[in-house]
Amino acid sequence: MKTYSPMFEQIDGSITKKVDLIDNHFVRYAVRAMLACLFLTLGTAVAFWIAIQGENIVHGLGKMLYAFMFSWSLVMILYMNAELGTSNMLYVTVGVYRKKINVAKALKILFTCVLFNLIGGVIFAYFVSLTGPFLNMDANNYMFEAIAAKLDKSTIQIIVEGAFANIVVNTAVLVSLRMKDDGGKVPAIIFIIFIFAFLGYEHVIANFPAFSLAFFASGGTIANMTTGAVIHNLVFAFIGNYIGGGLIIGLVYAWLDKPNTHYLD
Repeated sequence: MKTYSPMFEQIDGSITKKVDLIDNHFVRYAVRAMLACLFLTLGTAVAFWIAIQGENIVHGLGKMLYAFMFSWSLVMILYMNAELGTSNMLYVTVGVYRKKINVAKALKILFTCVLFNLIGGVIFAYFVSLTGPFLNMDANNYMFEAIAAKLDKSTIQIIVEGAFANIVVNTAVLVSLRMKDDGGKVPAIIFIIFIFAFLGYEHVIANFPAFSLAFFASGGTIANMTTGAVIHNLVFAFIGNYIGGGLIIGLVYAWLDKPNTHYLD
């Protein structure tokens, strides 16, 4: 008698919901994807603003405050059932491996999600840039310096950091599926996401609102924020994120949890 992984049965159910939503209620799917970047934009904005204040107190404090506050973004996304492109890298890869969806459907879900994450990131970042904390910002601050540093990274660094970033994100997603108590789930998500946020790893969807907010708040004056540099970062962050979330976590754990073993997650 075959045994099945409770965790991957939940993932199968989520894949079924995603397919129904994108096939029969496309606008609702698009809105859920945009909402993911509403929560990411808010998390990014408060994280950068608190980091700026922290750096004014003690050099180095800003980075810790940024990572802690940014981590709440995934809590909001998961609890508000928004559609995040980097977690969907895991879902669609698992779905194809477990023969729940075909490759064409997987690509439709993933790239539709990423597109509307991008649209949401730009729109919400623009409106946040019109709020008090981001008006008339000093040219030298933690946010502008952090974004400039991201845009200076080499291709291989972006790919490797992207892989680790999405290993972390999808570990948090799987941990949240296994935990039943919200009192444990929320801090677990926060401290897992803290890892990649503190280390400054590259997350393509998080970079949508981060780059947009920095651009609008600076009036486009960040020296190395060129179209080419932004596209370079986003493309290779996407590749790295897929390697980490889709292959290393998604595919590996789907293989580990095939129903012909009793060692299941």
